[in-house]
Order: sequence, then structure tokens, then C-alpha cells
Amino acid sequence: MGFRHRLDRRWPEGWPIRPFGEPRWAAQRPTFAECNPAVIDAAVERAEARPSGNWYMLAASRQVRPDRPFGRSIGGRELVAWRTRSGDVRAGPGVCPHLGAPLAEARLDCDELVCRWHGLRVGDRRRAGWSPLPVFDDGVLVWARLDQLGGEPPTAQPTVPARPRQSGSVDAVATVIGVCEPADVVANRLDPWHGAWFHPYSFARLKVLEAPLGTDVDDRFLVEVTFRLAGRWGVPVVAEFFCPGPRTVVMRIVEGEGVGSVVETHATPLGVGVDGRPRTAVIEAVVAASERAGFAVARKAAGALRPLIRRTAERLWRDDLAYAERRYLLRTTDPVRGTPARSSEAGDD
Repeated sequence: MGFRHRLDRRWPEGWPIRPFGEPRWAAQRPTFAECNPAVIDAAVERAEARPSGNWYMLAASRQVRPDRPFGRSIGGRELVAWRTRSGDVRAGPGVCPHLGAPLAEARLDCDELVCRWHGLRVGDRRRAGWSPLPVFDDGVLVWARLDQLGGEPPTAQPTVPARPRQSGSVDAVATVIGVCEPADVVANRLDPWHGAWFHPYSFARLKVLEAPLGTDVDDRFLVEVTFRLAGRWGVPVVAEFFCPGPRTVVMRIVEGEGVGSVVETHATPLGVGVDGRPRTAVIEAVVAASERAGFAVARKAAGALRPLIRRTAERLWRDDLAYAERRYLLRTTDPVRGTPARSSEAGDD
């Protein structure tokens, strides 16, 4: 009996971090036979058919501050958001109605934006050429409702996935931008089979236990995976993946350490770049919790942990955006001529 086998047998059952063995990368079990492209495409199609109420992910809550405005384009529309002194979030068009100045560069005064070009003020009331937008701050992320862009019956608030209580969790938000459409980001997240192959530095011993059967009742992927910490040490969990809306994929831990913890991946169409191709922002929120007493220490160190969590998410998405961008390129390019097969606009999700 080898040392590693003896260590596995004697390792305390209740400890979340466990030693594990695995074959070298090229010798691990292939997953291409299980990864049916039709299953992924059908899951994406069902996600796109779900209502969004015209809500789009705008930013992390911490990005919208009371001392300066935050700007982002969604669907080619410039938006600006800011926080009042009482903590409320406001948002509206990011173009000054006077001469088109960028309101993301305005100054905040008495909870209103003051344009730096000519001093025009905008706030929580309509005025000629400018009107505030419905916004929703769920404590981790800020949503904006764009009825003209979405074209659906609007809802009073977005569908926010169930999360651990914010007072008992640690959250962090990462944002990366890719040359693709939201559907390509969703498709990447609905392919769990690539995890241990494409991200061996983060995932090991991955096995898909269930794939969607094509119904809303059971439209999820169930995955057994070990989150690698260092070398042959990791945290084994069982996680589910599902889409509560057309541009959101949620990963939730259902067994193992951190039950209830979630990773929310939101794909926001930004608009078309100067090259004529769409840009999509991947806004990913990690909300981690644990019943273990030691997690209270982690919560006290949340300020130091957030940059580490963000860097981990950004590293994964540097790889995964290559996947999403490749998918976009293949489905929009004539394979014979190497030219665009159709025109594409960000927001066709």
C-alpha cells in the first residue's frame, strides 16, 4: 500500500480539504463522447427563451459609488449610474442632452450629476432629452432595465438567484470583456465537460452526473468536481449549473464544503466595436459561505480575499473567453470563404 493510499484512508472524513490522486493530464478520461453539442445548444436555446423583464447586469454594487459616477454601454447605449448619499442607486442615459458630453465624467453634487461641459444637472426626474432608468441593487450587483433593448413585458425587478445571506458570506465580482455574444458565454458555462481539460490548474476529477433532459423541471447540469487548491490537495463538491434567465448561468454547491455558495455568470451585451464585431461583458459574482466556525475568520479578511477571488475568476475567464470567442467566430463565419456568414449585433440574445 503506497503512502498516498494510506494517507487517503487515514484522512479525517469531516475535513473539507482532501488529498487526491489523478492521472497525468493527457491520460485523464476523455469527455468528448459525453459532451454532446446538441445538449449544450438546446440548453442555450431554452435559456434564451426565458423572460428577463428587460433587466441587464450593469456592474458590481461596489462599483457604483457616491463620490463619482460609473459608466458602461449596454446594447450600444451609453449609461451612467451613481449612488446617493442615502445609498440608493440611480441610473440614466450616459449622454448629456445638451451637447452630448459623457455623463460618466460628470461631478456629483447633492445627489445629482452636474455636467462638466456646461453645468447641466440631471437626477431622479425626467427632463427634455433625458430620463432616469429603473435600477435594482441586490447588494452584490446592480441591474438596469432597458425596455427598448429587451422588447419584453417589463417586470418590477430582475430574477435574482437565491444566495447565502450577505451578512454571513464573502462576495467578490470580476468583469472581463470578450468579442462574442451573450449566447457564447452561456454556452461555455453550460459545457462542464471541459473543466478538468481546459482548466487543470483549478479543477480535477470532474464527472458530469446529470445533464438536462430538456424540461424546465430538470433543466440543470449536476457535476462532481474537486476544486484544486495546490498540487494534489483540493476540495471535492457536487455542484449544479442552471439558467434562471437568458443571460445568466448559476453554479451552486449542493454537496460538500460551502453548500449553498454560488457563482453567478452574467453576460451583458455592450455593443458593436469599431471592427464591427460585438462585445460582451462577463460579470461574474462569487458568493461563498460555510457553516464552519473558521469561516468567520475568512469573513473578517474579506477585503484581502476579494482581490484573490477576482484574480482567480479572471484567470479562468481568460481561457473561457477564448472558447466563447472561438464559438462566435465559427458560427458567424463562412467556413469556405472565411468571411462573415451574417451580420451580428450585440444584444441578439
